[in-house]
Amino acid sequence: MAFQQGLSGLNAAARHLDTIGHNVANASTVGFKASRAEFADVYATTVYGVSNVSPGIGVEVGAIAQQFAQGAITTTNNSLDLGINGGGFFRMSDNGSITYTREGQFKLDKSGYIVNASGKRLTGYPVDKNGIVTNGTAQDLKLESTDISPKATTNAAIRVNVDARATTPATAFNLTDAKTYDGGTSVSVFDSLGREHVMALYFRKTADNTWSVHGTVDGNLMKNGASLGELKFNANGTLDTTANTGTKNPFDVTVPVGADAGGDQTISLNFSDTTQFGTNFTVAHQEQNGNGSGKLAGFSVGRDGSLMARYTNGLTVSKGRVALANFTNPQGLQPLGGNQWGETADSGAPLVGSPQTGTLGTIQSGALESSNVDLTQELVNMITAQRVYQANAQTVRTHDQLLQTIVNLR
Repeated sequence: MAFQQGLSGLNAAARHLDTIGHNVANASTVGFKASRAEFADVYATTVYGVSNVSPGIGVEVGAIAQQFAQGAITTTNNSLDLGINGGGFFRMSDNGSITYTREGQFKLDKSGYIVNASGKRLTGYPVDKNGIVTNGTAQDLKLESTDISPKATTNAAIRVNVDARATTPATAFNLTDAKTYDGGTSVSVFDSLGREHVMALYFRKTADNTWSVHGTVDGNLMKNGASLGELKFNANGTLDTTANTGTKNPFDVTVPVGADAGGDQTISLNFSDTTQFGTNFTVAHQEQNGNGSGKLAGFSVGRDGSLMARYTNGLTVSKGRVALANFTNPQGLQPLGGNQWGETADSGAPLVGSPQTGTLGTIQSGALESSNVDLTQELVNMITAQRVYQANAQTVRTHDQLLQTIVNLR
């Protein structure tokens, strides 16, 4: 029996050393999860169970269990390098065959799909025609590199404060005479060809709580300098929405943009939340919904997995969202090699969702999760496993000497 005990100890120690060696070899592998050998004692059984005086027949390796503790996050210079901080796995597709990984070294293939080194595609949620992420079935993520088309401005929002202390000018509005208006601001608008035009707006007090708005486009007066519309205010300085035509669009203006772009372009000016307080004229907010054409400048990935494309015209457009998957029992996953795991009955079904939801962690762009191998601890474990191997070899040797003594009896 001592031979069997020693041999089982040698086998177990060898398996332990194999596990340690595998960990050490992958100490620099991105997203690698260390394993540990878990041992169990072995007893001979009879029809009556295990004898109370049985010394046992050795040891066996009960399992090689991977440890899914978080690895350190290290930064890189590639925006498509993604690190998971927290729970979850990247969901990869190989022609419909799904695997899972913590390795986030991604790049674009020739078709625009986000892939890893072996060509497996990262999956996530695409966007609809309006640029809204559709949280349905995860699909292969594809980043288009085409230019963004121009869009004509149809709405502009301006929020200012006009000075309630201002007086009504004695003379008519004159662009070259700053005394005929109290303040002004400008906003860039775009025609259907993507050309930028500068629309300047000037505010002039005409009566108590009443202001007229005048404007120019590219330095040319609109409506020959006549008022584009009026803004009326309540006694508390807020915009009087009952006196203005609509809250969001007090009035529309016609902007000349050139015959090749249709001649005139109508833009609705939104002065919601504009105020009349006793402070200097200030511009609090302005925006418009048009843009010129733009070329792709780069990609970025948000902490919630949002894929954003940056263009040379200053726009940032959503292109989808990375999906993550988690499991009730990650240790039940089947290692497949190549930093991939496969679903099994022991792992349970994948729980797929967006980062930062449920048990899923956050995404860090331009970063990678390092191996969680503690190299110092593994080297200490290696020394221990070596001593255990030597001790079991000594058990075999000692038993061999005992048998030799019995054989030599005369």
